[in-house]
Amino acid sequence: MRYFVAVAEELHFGRAAQRLGIAQPPLSRTITQLEQRLGVPLLKRTSRRVTLTEAGSVLLAEGRAILGALAAAERRTQHAATSRPSLVLAAKAGASGELLAKLLDAYAAEPGAVAVDLLLCESQPQQTLHDGQADVALLHQPFDSTAELDTEILNTEGQVAILPTSHPLAGRSHVRTADVSSLSDLPLARWPGPGGAYPEGPGAEVRNQTQLFQLIALGRTTVVMPESCRANLLEGLAAVPVLDAPTVTTVIAWPPHSRSRALADLVRVATRL
Repeated sequence: MRYFVAVAEELHFGRAAQRLGIAQPPLSRTITQLEQRLGVPLLKRTSRRVTLTEAGSVLLAEGRAILGALAAAERRTQHAATSRPSLVLAAKAGASGELLAKLLDAYAAEPGAVAVDLLLCESQPQQTLHDGQADVALLHQPFDSTAELDTEILNTEGQVAILPTSHPLAGRSHVRTADVSSLSDLPLARWPGPGGAYPEGPGAEVRNQTQLFQLIALGRTTVVMPESCRANLLEGLAAVPVLDAPTVTTVIAWPPHSRSRALADLVRVATRL
């Protein structure tokens, strides 16, 4: 199942094999054996590309849930042997800083609160829920997928373009998406996908907000981000509202199979805030 999920996410046998740390031939054989066992094709293979069949899409969703539940069960079993109950909260590094601080303080004041360990991710914090690394996460739609997760909405905000203060657009009261996406001197930054691969494009490859802001300050790239990122701006950067950008909704998310009372209390505090 782990092999199939890797191939289904990468849609490339070579990258999947590299991600798994194995050779490509045994990976291909394993996927073929899985298809034979299930009696249905999971992938469409051509010399140019690999795509999922409808059955493959179903198995990807089921496989992620199975692997996540297994990893979470292993971690909970290990935690049961310790005397320190805790929750692991995942969040994107540099995002939702003010909300995160308020949430941690408010939950710590609750009777029966357990320790909350933070897992700060460079990207794709939702993956930590699927693979069992975290119990709960702060996600941002539409950037982060909430498929196969339970969620509660916390807030909604607009977006801003982050530009060097020396750029002509930095002095405007607002811009539109087309103004930003058409900048040849500041191509939009690219973030890695679920498998770690970057989409094609001229923009700089970035993994975290610190790296991103430094590249923008150097005049190498730009980005459109939630308005709350203003709190972390470096000197020399400007945030200009993007009128037609979709709003960003911050949610608290957790695996649907969770039965943790501590997690339920944390979600209750988050929605109250």
